[in-house]
Order: sequence, then C-alpha cells, then structure tokens
Amino acid sequence: MKATQKNFAQLAAGAARNAKVFFFCGPDEAGAHAAAVRVIAQLPDPGEKVEIDGGDLKRDPVRLADETRSTSLFGDRRHIVVRANGEEAHDALKILTDANDADIAQGWPVLVIASGATDKSRSAKLLEKRDDALVAMFYPPDIGSVAAEVRRLADAAGLRMGADLAQRIAGSVGLDVRMAASEVQKLALFLDADPQAPRNATSADLDAIAAETEDDGMMALVDAVLSGDAAKLPGELARFRQLGLNPVGTVLAMERRVAQLAQISARMNGAGDVAGFVSAEVQARRVFFKEQGAITRQLQCWRGARLARLGERLIELHRSLIFDSQSAPLLFAAGCNQIARAAKPSSRP
Repeated sequence: MKATQKNFAQLAAGAARNAKVFFFCGPDEAGAHAAAVRVIAQLPDPGEKVEIDGGDLKRDPVRLADETRSTSLFGDRRHIVVRANGEEAHDALKILTDANDADIAQGWPVLVIASGATDKSRSAKLLEKRDDALVAMFYPPDIGSVAAEVRRLADAAGLRMGADLAQRIAGSVGLDVRMAASEVQKLALFLDADPQAPRNATSADLDAIAAETEDDGMMALVDAVLSGDAAKLPGELARFRQLGLNPVGTVLAMERRVAQLAQISARMNGAGDVAGFVSAEVQARRVFFKEQGAITRQLQCWRGARLARLGERLIELHRSLIFDSQSAPLLFAAGCNQIARAAKPSSRP
C-alpha cells in the first residue's frame, strides 16, 4: 500500500498491525526517520532493534531475509531498521518479497529509511501494491506542519503547549522533527510532565532547557552560507567546529531551507517585492517571524534555475559527506565557502 505525507498519520496504526515491510523515502530524511519511529512505537511488540546499513545490504542482499527469520539468544522479538541511500536496499527487498507470503508474515518487521530515494524508485514500485508493505514519501515541511507535530508530541508527553511556543520550537530546530521531539522530551522531563499529570509549558521553561538554537547552533551557519555572508562565515565555521555539530545534519538543514525557499518562490509566482511577500507569509504564519530577514535575503540570492542548482549542489555535498566520512570536515567547509561565494551579488548572472 502507499501513503501520502498527509494521510500517513491516519494509516500508521493500521500499518503497524498489518504490514511487515515499510519504505520511507523522499527529500525530508528527518520526516522519514520520524515516520519510522512512529510506526515502531505502534508495533504490537517491537522488541529488540536491529540496525543494518544500506551499504552492507548492497554487498550482501541475502542478509535482510536472513535477519527477518533470525532469533536472539533469548528468543526475544525484534524489528529491523535499514538506513539506506537511494536504491541500496533494492536487491535485498526483492529477495525478501520473493519469499512465500507466509514466511514474510512470520518474519520480523522491516523499516527502510531511504535517503535520496523517491516513491517512483524501483524499491518503492516493488512494495507499493503489496498488502503487507507500506511506502510513504516525505517532503520538507513548513513551519505550520512542524508546529502542529510539536503540539501532537507535546500532548502525548503530557505538555500543554500554545501555538506560539510550538512554532518557536519548530523554528529553533530548523524544521527538523527529530530535534523537535528531543526538545519536547526535555521539556517533559524538566516539568515532570506525564499524560496522567499534564503540565503547562512556557517560553521560560524552554529557555531553561533549550539546546543550541538558531542563535548559537547550526542555523546561524546555514543562514551565513545561504545568504552569502562572507564576513560571518569564518566565525560560524569556527563555532561549528567548537560545538562539534554534525556536517550531515547541517547540510540537511540547508536542504530543508532550500525546499522552503522553493515553496515560497512558487507561491510568489513572479512577484517582484520579495520583502513584502515574505512579510505577508509571516503574517499568515507560513514563515517563522525570526526567519523573516534570512529568508528575504536568501530569496533575493536564489530564485528559479539558481535555486534548483543550489538544491542539486547540496545533494552532491550530502552524498560526498556520507561516502567519505574521514574527509567530511574539509568537504563541508569547502562546500560552505563555495555556496556562500555563489550567493554573493557579484557572482549572480
């Protein structure tokens, strides 16, 4: 079966009961990861988590089918999570789904998080018509949808949270649902909240526990790079290294921002007043007010074909960081400098 981003939440519980193979893909890797977490939480008995790298499956595609039939030393239940890039898991999924339906039904659940794949990929086509499988594709969210998810997570954790605070959390983590979930969990612990004993969450509570936000974490670097701010970039790269932030995670934040810029640009439909349009988007709560200045500057740098090329360049950088982790710090810094130079007014055609 196939789910859309809009109806996945409604289908998740039923799929967790009835499906055995899950394929989560699309440009929003954080959304795909959050979907897998949601399904695991709704499995009747998830048991032990077994993680497999997509590259390992590409080299040994039989392993996945073997793992679904394996047992632990103590006979405990299991679920299998595969983190793949593109079509790395295709051959393994083909071997698994070629098995007898009864064998698949008796095996452990398999959840594939496939960065760089789409619902048009061979892996998705292999699964989408099966009753025992679920395919879902996730696009980068906007501030409103992430804020709504933050409030859902807060309700489940026993937190009463207003729309403004949910929007603040969504903006502070660069629209990354995984990081937002972490902030909600920290708030719940801080306030000793529980669904049976809910607590009110305030901005002061968030200030007390907040991790690095856009003011002192990755988003300051993201904005310096995409805005072509050459004066700030060296300092932000130095702070990035001092904080020990993740290059791949930061590139994902850049990809999400580029997707957000593309959505806003499409709504502009050729309008010339960028600042005025972004201001209207803030009033409509489609853009977080603290991001108004950065998004305005970036839309003035990146439009049309340039914005599309920027998205392609970030995907290339993302892949290079994954395939050469030892050189990742150097590749990341070089990529940031290259993009920042391209964003400068003097470099625009």
